[in-house]
Amino acid sequence: MSRERFGLLDVGSNTIRLVIFEKDDYQGITELQNIKTPARLVQYLDSENKMSEDGIKVLIKVLKSFTDIAERYNIEDLISIATAAIRQSTNKEAIIDRVKEEVDLDLGILPEEKEAYYGNYAVRHTMDVIDGVSVDIGGGSTEVTYFKNKEVKEMHSFPFGTVSLQKDFFDGKDHNDEKAIKKARKWVNEQLKTLDWLEGLEVTLVGIGGSARNYAEVYQRQNDYPIAGIHQYYMSRNDLYETFELFEESSMDDMADLDGLSEDRRDIIIPAGIVFSELLEVMDSETFAISNRGLREGIILEKLNQRYEDSYDLFGIKRQTVQRMFKQYDIRPISAHQRIILADRLIELIKEKGILEVADEHLYLLHYGATLYYLGSYIEDDSKSQHTFYIISNTNLHGFNHRDRVRLALLASYKNRSLFKQYTSDVKDWYDEKELDLLLYMGSIIKFAEALSDSHVNFVQEMDLKETDDDGYVLQVTYSGDAIAEEYRANRHKNHIERVLGKPLEITFNKEINDSPQTEV
Repeated sequence: MSRERFGLLDVGSNTIRLVIFEKDDYQGITELQNIKTPARLVQYLDSENKMSEDGIKVLIKVLKSFTDIAERYNIEDLISIATAAIRQSTNKEAIIDRVKEEVDLDLGILPEEKEAYYGNYAVRHTMDVIDGVSVDIGGGSTEVTYFKNKEVKEMHSFPFGTVSLQKDFFDGKDHNDEKAIKKARKWVNEQLKTLDWLEGLEVTLVGIGGSARNYAEVYQRQNDYPIAGIHQYYMSRNDLYETFELFEESSMDDMADLDGLSEDRRDIIIPAGIVFSELLEVMDSETFAISNRGLREGIILEKLNQRYEDSYDLFGIKRQTVQRMFKQYDIRPISAHQRIILADRLIELIKEKGILEVADEHLYLLHYGATLYYLGSYIEDDSKSQHTFYIISNTNLHGFNHRDRVRLALLASYKNRSLFKQYTSDVKDWYDEKELDLLLYMGSIIKFAEALSDSHVNFVQEMDLKETDDDGYVLQVTYSGDAIAEEYRANRHKNHIERVLGKPLEITFNKEINDSPQTEV
């Protein structure tokens, strides 16, 4: 495998961060390292936006440490960018020169429109939101981008962020000062309304960055959320307001005990929430989604898309995610291919009898579930169902919201009704009974499809489902090869299909007349 490594040094207004990415052979990227320090450079800008010597020294010290760490990872390319705090500095040229002289680093200043572009690029290429507004709030700037049908329509960068809002409205006051919050809300609302295209959009608001992640993480922990991860996690407007009120009602000591809230964000989490909630208000939107992919990932994804055509396709995110998982967990292609074909044919036969109604969105999940079936055997064969469910439901899968992740996990891990009920016990209120039954049936079909291809060398050529005179069904299966193993497994597991049919099932196996020798697997 080709294990290329890229480093990205992100000098933000609030935080300086070093992220090391590793690319595998199929353009999947993994974070090898992600370290940060809350330098808060924006607080070193004076009234004329000149950065003080103290601020420059903090910057130099951090960059020396982080570049030394980056060198130890043998990266091919270290990209270094600076955003609002340095971009807004009147002495930015002198700062860049000092960094070059003392750190031997070419620090690039990222223009406002590029900062908005890259954060939104990551959102559009890793989430299933078709129409939305992304907001990336940093320490000294806030980027807002509107996209429709995955195409950017409008973007704007506001010269305020969490640290600057804290400094302008809360300096010398409590973090939850009622008058300061009211004043900040009014001012932020006025700024947002200067964008005519933003008002009344009624689309999903996608939050990028640490503050958005913290709102989601705190809310999840307050409500005992059953699965891990926050990418493509959806909060309602009321969920966001409820979390904001929790911060309002908490002292700084109380905030320290809130799971999910970073210590270095305690004093700026309310300014961030003001921006999020006022955006929802101006947009007249009810949905706040979280992206765990932002500026840094956007830069890397664009780099990969330029080097390898369509590595991250705007409209094929789920398919590509499943393909990468398929390769990551070393699933045998011939096994997955047979499962998909057989599951597809079985569900077609069952639909023809009027037993099941399956929408396209669930049919795609059936294919994906058949592809990733029992990927947990990569870890341990004896507990492959449990491992499969845990891995898929708790992994930030690009393109899959959390409900879809669990749907996919239920199909790919299906073993029996008892385990299915166990897996759904914490998420029963996510789905109605009709959908739970459908997922159970589709899981049963995938499991039976696996039984029909037990040896992976004897191929089903045709199947037909017919009703019998004694109020049952017969499944006629035509094979190439000698299907002794398949016949045993299929009859052993036919109860899964009988559950779907609601009637007894007989299976007949017929060898294809013009049978030819099988190719080696």
